[in-house]
Amino acid sequence: MTEGLPRVLLAGNPNTGKSTLFNRLTGGRARVGNYPGITVEPLRGQVRLPGGLAELHDLPGTYSLVAHSLEEELALDCLVGRNGQARADMALVCCDATNLLRNLYLVLQLQELGLDVVVALTMTDEAGDQLPDPAALGQALQCSVVPCVPRTGKGVEDVRELIEHTLENLGSAPTWRFEPGPALASALDELAPTLGDDRALALWALMSVGDNDELRGIPDTVRERIGALPESLADEAIQGRYAWLDAHIAPLIPGLASRARSERLDRVLLHPVFGMALFIGIMMFVFQGLFTWSDPFIGLIEDAFGALGGVVATALPTGLVSDFLVEGVIGGLGSVLVFLPQIGLLFLLVGVMEDSGYMARVAYLMDRVMKPLGLHGRAFVPMLSGFACAVPAIAATRTMTRRRDRILTMMVVPLMTCAARLPVYSLVIAALFSPKPVLGIFTNQGFMMTAMYLFSVVIALAAGLVMSKTLLKASPAPLLLELPPYRLPRVPDVLRQVGRQTKHYLKDAGTIIFGCTIGMWLLLTFPRAEPIETPSGTITAIEQSWAGQLGHAIEPAIEPLGFDWKIGVGLVGAFAAREVFVGTMGVVYAIEDLDEDDPSPLRERMRLEIGTDGAAVWTPRVGLSLMVFIALACQCMSTLAAAKRETKSWRWPAFLFGYMTALAWIFSFVTYQGLGLLGLD
Repeated sequence: MTEGLPRVLLAGNPNTGKSTLFNRLTGGRARVGNYPGITVEPLRGQVRLPGGLAELHDLPGTYSLVAHSLEEELALDCLVGRNGQARADMALVCCDATNLLRNLYLVLQLQELGLDVVVALTMTDEAGDQLPDPAALGQALQCSVVPCVPRTGKGVEDVRELIEHTLENLGSAPTWRFEPGPALASALDELAPTLGDDRALALWALMSVGDNDELRGIPDTVRERIGALPESLADEAIQGRYAWLDAHIAPLIPGLASRARSERLDRVLLHPVFGMALFIGIMMFVFQGLFTWSDPFIGLIEDAFGALGGVVATALPTGLVSDFLVEGVIGGLGSVLVFLPQIGLLFLLVGVMEDSGYMARVAYLMDRVMKPLGLHGRAFVPMLSGFACAVPAIAATRTMTRRRDRILTMMVVPLMTCAARLPVYSLVIAALFSPKPVLGIFTNQGFMMTAMYLFSVVIALAAGLVMSKTLLKASPAPLLLELPPYRLPRVPDVLRQVGRQTKHYLKDAGTIIFGCTIGMWLLLTFPRAEPIETPSGTITAIEQSWAGQLGHAIEPAIEPLGFDWKIGVGLVGAFAAREVFVGTMGVVYAIEDLDEDDPSPLRERMRLEIGTDGAAVWTPRVGLSLMVFIALACQCMSTLAAAKRETKSWRWPAFLFGYMTALAWIFSFVTYQGLGLLGLD
């Protein structure tokens, strides 16, 4: 926290525009999306007020302060100053104008804690003429209420002014909207002395402990006492708050915004048959676009790096320095960056679906599939995030209530096809599968990409089923998921998300991937040797390198999968990051290419390579086996580090690495040998 600045906490239900308002007030770049669970850690930034600065913290979205999940407990810690967090000076609460009664429940809880509150009434553009009078609402709640539309910026300056006014007039007393009955009042009087003489905090503990044994800062004596109390006491508090809202707030609301359009669409999009078929069709459209729309840009990048390599090779004398720059630096980095158009396009299309509200429907659809398999429906939100990167997806499991559900989701999230696998899939599919038309509008390549993504989902669900029946047994928990209204995607928000995700990929390409590529070039270049002629053929210089020796050493283990020692070298490099496989293969083929003037891209060199037996080295059978291996192997050190951080143990990351590696070898073996038995190549 910045020393001396007042501390304002931005709270609210999921999907009420909190992160968008945070960006408007601070100029920050918090991720926004039209489905719940985006913010899993508090974001911090400075907001400029008419008379100075304040520090604004964007808390994870929460429906109430009852701590069913880690992010809900974190929200309370930041609000009241528990577990090492500084207490907030005030709370700015985003409340969806189309769902006021549910949203204001959180406001009542904050007022019970004695916090000064400003209500930012969001989604007012959707409420239309059914918007309640802000002045009357503020009078009933005894706090300031300001309407705003964070997506467009309307009313944001009014929010700034009210924040400053509230900070200048702090001092609200705890306000309870219901009178506890004798039994509840007696329990609160007994618990409060052990929790700082705070009856509101005692009520929170009474409602939160239950079956949740992971809450921090709760003495064992308090847990035991709460365990002996009847559950009806917690229900009394819930009923009391909602009774007050029904009596004092409901009459002020002309009516909730009409959701007729969303409901009509949901009849189709949430249908168990038509909805799932439409989802698969949309994803096929997305993956088809990854090839068709991005191909011209891929060609430009290939031509640019080929031309750059030619210029450098011409300008420098032949030797180690020239080889390093052309083959190691330019060739390796170019073979990774060539897939940037596809990755950016994927993030763009997924971002549009998120911001429109469609992704929340997908999570609802998948709950029907996941629940019988032992996975919580909310697990699909982290799994969906896993299509971009497993690291933030693992962090997103904090939105789940039970530790068992979080660990189970962490164990299957890395099986989702992340952006790091996309360059490998794109390389193999473009090199080995022809773009033959299918159904007149799709191509064979688009179908292959769709199949790989569906394959990852099916395997992830199957792995979840097995682990839920063995290692992590538990009855399935019900799904509580907000279905937001459909909206037109906001272009700046979507583009900001695309920019952040592609920047992350470029950062990896410029650090981890580039560094590993250079390292592989060194291993492929040294020790320097001349080709050796033997009765069985020529032993090339690259085969005598350290990397070549390593590739030959592991070749017996991967030969049953259809892989030669070159692919083995690529797989070793890919354990740092999957994208490194493409860069490593680029370096391998750049070094081995005897014609230095040949500018053909990597996929062409792979397609045309002939083995010593005169047969093609790369076939669709080999390519499919390789993609299956890449899809299932845990080749990402960052993912293992994230799993260790969230589980606070090396036991689960070690299990994750072991079972995924074994799964990859077995499925790749079955794929390659099975196609061989069928006579397919």
